[in-house]
Amino acid sequence: MTEDIRICMPASAAAPGFTRRLMERSLKKWGYSDISYDAMLVATEIVTNAMRATPGEIIRFMCRWEDGVVYIAAWDSSLGRPAPTATVDLTLDDLDLAEAGLNTDGHRGLLIIDALALEWGYRPDPIDPSTGRSPGKWVWARVAATPSDHV
Repeated sequence: MTEDIRICMPASAAAPGFTRRLMERSLKKWGYSDISYDAMLVATEIVTNAMRATPGEIIRFMCRWEDGVVYIAAWDSSLGRPAPTATVDLTLDDLDLAEAGLNTDGHRGLLIIDALALEWGYRPDPIDPSTGRSPGKWVWARVAATPSDHV
């Protein structure tokens, strides 16, 4: 039996690294060290996307084991539908290595999630009758897991 991870955090540059360390410790404790890299990368990408969608706001992160998969999700208050960027073949010449451009070479997080997860998606929150809009959305993924100490 595993414990769920449920945490709120500021949507700051520290959130992805914090999530990665939290996942690493939890997966090791749960006996999932064989899938920890994939699950940590998926969690980091999901949290990074939430952070970018709502900088400076509060985001939520959750993770749990369920029926042979690690379920990972992050909530943010953005109503934007997550969509992968188009794939392109890149060379080293395409990368902007100037300090000002360090964050412009990314935006491939959902492609990484798509490659590593069994499935992923998003679920908007229900419409709030008082405002007539959804307060946000959950982006989730399932990563295959077989506990190494239970094989």
